[in-house]
Amino acid sequence: MTKRVVRTGLDVFERNWPGKLKGARAGLLVHPASVDGKLEHTVELFKKSQKLQLKALFGPQHGIRGETQDNMVEWEGFVDRKTGLPVYSLYGHARKPDRAMLKDIDAMVIDMQDVGSRYYTFIWTMDLCMEACLEMNKSVVILDRPNPIGGHITEGPVLDIAFTSFVGRRSLPIRHGMTLGETGTYFKNEFYPSLDLHIIPVQGWNRKMWLDDTDLPWVLPSPNMPTIVTAAVYPGMCLLEGTNLSEGRGTTRPFEIFGAPFIDPYILICHLNEFKLPGVVFRPMYFQPTFQKYAGELCGGAQIHIVDRERFKPFKTGVAILETVHDLYLKHFLWKQPPYEYETEKMPIDILAGTDRLRLDIERNEKLDRMEEWWQEKCGKFNREFREKYLMYA
Repeated sequence: MTKRVVRTGLDVFERNWPGKLKGARAGLLVHPASVDGKLEHTVELFKKSQKLQLKALFGPQHGIRGETQDNMVEWEGFVDRKTGLPVYSLYGHARKPDRAMLKDIDAMVIDMQDVGSRYYTFIWTMDLCMEACLEMNKSVVILDRPNPIGGHITEGPVLDIAFTSFVGRRSLPIRHGMTLGETGTYFKNEFYPSLDLHIIPVQGWNRKMWLDDTDLPWVLPSPNMPTIVTAAVYPGMCLLEGTNLSEGRGTTRPFEIFGAPFIDPYILICHLNEFKLPGVVFRPMYFQPTFQKYAGELCGGAQIHIVDRERFKPFKTGVAILETVHDLYLKHFLWKQPPYEYETEKMPIDILAGTDRLRLDIERNEKLDRMEEWWQEKCGKFNREFREKYLMYA
């Protein structure tokens, strides 16, 4: 299959840099996947550019080059040996840039590959940067990138503001179907209308394209997001972080593989198949995680195999797994207790889902299709009232 030629905001920033910011002192928020079509990192390209003066680097969860492997591992700032620039951590003692971090810059440039799921924390680091830049009268420039799992499908509950956290600060569905630039435009218009925001769009991409339909390389945006398939299952399988089930961290297929020591894979698969979920096949298996939950222990479970990614519903699949294990292993299945992602009171599953209704529905044995009705109704309402206004690509 011929891949479509697509250019990210980084690929075209030299031609499309905002005129009013020519020569500006810039801070740069990046991670390991901040590369152009030739795999050159944004830091290297910005150091060579005559359009701006690169003054500081900022990193989200997992660092600017993937320094922290596991989930929820904080890191602190340092001086980058290669460039001599200060590197400020936005996943340590601070998650929002403070005045000292921003004092020597005129504009914050954001170039991160998102994966299209509301609880992937990079968009919330971006949101906090936008908030800080508005407060300190700094400009923001977003170098846009494709949504790797397409921009045409949305699914899952919309965040109830009573359940805001670092895995959801603003109302969005779980699978939001937006690019980083579109999400940033939504944040600006609804929450930061006075912010000086500039978007450098992607060229050649349309909403129905997955990243592997393009000629762009896939680089792990975080250590446990190794493939586009991982990104495709993540909108549902990240829910397992709110339970005592292994979501496959510590295996070579995180989020595709799941289970626990108390699960019989064959019984599990038999019950999952009763849902007749579209676009997916479950393969029974055993595995031993090397770190995180059940490290070194034999777990029974399954691997998710996507056979039709356009029909596959990751959130509904994740909920079906939770409902099945909850019902089959009521004496063993547990909801994880806080703290989780800086939240010390609310249940992790509730802040992931953005509501307590999902957990309560599972506990009262609500039918899966009935649950899907309410979350898709809320998702559709959000799309009509907000999302559609901010879509930049056909």
